[in-house]
This record gives sequence, structure tokens and C-alpha cells, in this order.
Amino acid sequence: MKKIFLGAVAVFSVVVLATSCQSKQEKPVSAAFYNVENLFDTIDNPLTRDNDFLPTSKVAWNTERYNRKLKHIAKVMSSMEPGSYPTLFGLAEVENRTVVEDLIHQKSMVKAGYKILHKDSPDERGIDVALLYRPDIFRPVETQFIALHFPSEPNDRTRDILYSKGVVYGKDTLHVFVNHWVSRYGGQDATDTLRRYTGYFLKNICDSIMQVEPKANIIIMGDLNDDPTNYSLVKSLGALQPTPSPVDGALYNLAAIPFSQGKGSLYYKSWDLFDQIIVSAPMLDGQNGIQVNSESETIFKKDWMLFKRRDGVMVPNRTESSRSYFGGYSDHLPVMIGMEAHD
Repeated sequence: MKKIFLGAVAVFSVVVLATSCQSKQEKPVSAAFYNVENLFDTIDNPLTRDNDFLPTSKVAWNTERYNRKLKHIAKVMSSMEPGSYPTLFGLAEVENRTVVEDLIHQKSMVKAGYKILHKDSPDERGIDVALLYRPDIFRPVETQFIALHFPSEPNDRTRDILYSKGVVYGKDTLHVFVNHWVSRYGGQDATDTLRRYTGYFLKNICDSIMQVEPKANIIIMGDLNDDPTNYSLVKSLGALQPTPSPVDGALYNLAAIPFSQGKGSLYYKSWDLFDQIIVSAPMLDGQNGIQVNSESETIFKKDWMLFKRRDGVMVPNRTESSRSYFGGYSDHLPVMIGMEAHD
């Protein structure tokens, strides 16, 4: 009888140990961002400057081209995480909720089961940011669309910053910001002040969060229209290059290392890395339940997404320009980070 009892205890101990290990198992989380380059429908919106994306435009934008664009963007997004889909997917340059709905209902995207956070912004061109999320992993509890008002340009209307506070796997809190900062149209120097202001503005919001929650998990993603070494990122936002010993209260730019290696997400005269993912200190060492897997973001880049220039450089194959239709994907490459949620 004693042997039977001891055997039962041993079996029970193994079961308890296995259950304990399973409960502490690290669970995958991921975040991606993609500037999809003018994902417009074909319908005229009289409140915005969408005249370049109508059937009557100089470069005609019709149903066939729109559907091809959706298929192409969906192919990229569904290829980024083999066998799965990113938990969070930030988008820039979407015209409205309808185009985002059309995107997530593409055949290659349906299995993701994405839900949408979006609101029309005051941007003159009518382009917005959006956040897709997998409800089986991330549950939003608070969402805001934060308007930007520039003291130096009071009449300038730009994209809102999308903010969502949510819970990952029903346990860990994550703060997410999706951005599309003012472009360099008109010249980098002419618009630099606006991006510097946006960096300060966003830094103040993050500081406010960390005053209440010092170990807050924060992700900032977006097309920031500046490189990781520019003033708006390093000084205004205070986004530093990752370090093995992160400092509480600091933000770390996971695009800094790839950019220092000459990598980029869009090409003009050389590679720029405007598409960036920035995290708070606790996410580098997992102090608060969620930890990034690498100090560098991944730039998703496949040959079928690229176009070979006359000088031999392979660059993102875009959809169109003001003069020509190319039928490609986007003038940007998407970026992504992997994470793990743990006890």
C-alpha cells in the first residue's frame, strides 16, 4: 500500500510540475507597421483632396487597379509571419475604414480575424492611420485619436496619432501608438519644425503614462518621415539606440541598429528608415511581462516586392506616381518586431 501511495504522489508531482511549466510558457506576440502608399477607393470625397485617385484622374484609378492594390498589400501582410499573422498591425495612408475592411477581407487575410481601430482624420488629403489587432491575443480597453495642432502652422491639418491601451493574453497591459508624421514634401528643412514638435508632443504623452505606470509597456510605430538619427527622434522624442542595460523611463528605437548598418524601408537618393518601431525600457528586458526578442526591428523585403532601377539598385516597387501607373505594392517596406509575453 505504501508503494502504491508513493507512486501516486510521484505521478501527481509530475502532473503539477508539467502544469506549472505550461502556465509559465512564453506566448508569442508581434507588432508590424506598413505604409501602404495611398490605399484609396475610387469614390470622390468632396471634403478631401482625393482627386488623384478617381477614374477620371490623370493616372486613372479604377476598380481593377484598386482590387489589384488590395491583393498586393494583402500578399505582403500575410507573408510576414509564416503560418500566422502579426498580433498588431499599424497602417498608414489608408483613406477610410471601407478600404481597411476591404483589405482584411482579402482571401489571404481572412484567417487573421483582424478587428479594426480607425477614425477619419482632418488630413487634407484624407489619409489616415489604422490599427489592426487579433482579438484572440489583444483586447483594447481604451482608444483615442489624438489630434495634432502646430503652434507654428495653426492651419495645418495632419493625421491623428492613434493610441490604444489594451491587454495581451488577458493579463499584460500594452500601450500602442500608431503614427504618420508630417512628410518632407516641400523640403526636409521646411517641415523639420513640425516633426520636432510632434516628437516633443508624443514624449510628453509617454512621460505622463510612465508617471502613473513606471514600468509601462509602450510601443510607438509609424512612418515618422525622419531617420532614427534625426533631431525629432533623438532629441525631441528621446528615442535612443537599444542597450543591454535600459534606463527606466527611456524610449529605445529598434530601427537605430538596422539604420546604422545601411538598411532602410524606402529609397530616394539612398536608403532611409522612416518606418520605425520604438519601445519603452521594460520591453527590452521583460520587466513587466512583455519582452522584445531582438534589439532590431525586421524590415520585410522580398524580391517580388522590388523593382530594379537603371543603376541596378533594387527598391520598393510602388503602385503609382503623379505621372505613371506601375502596378506594384508600396513605396515603403513594412517592419516588424517579435515579442513574448510571460509570467
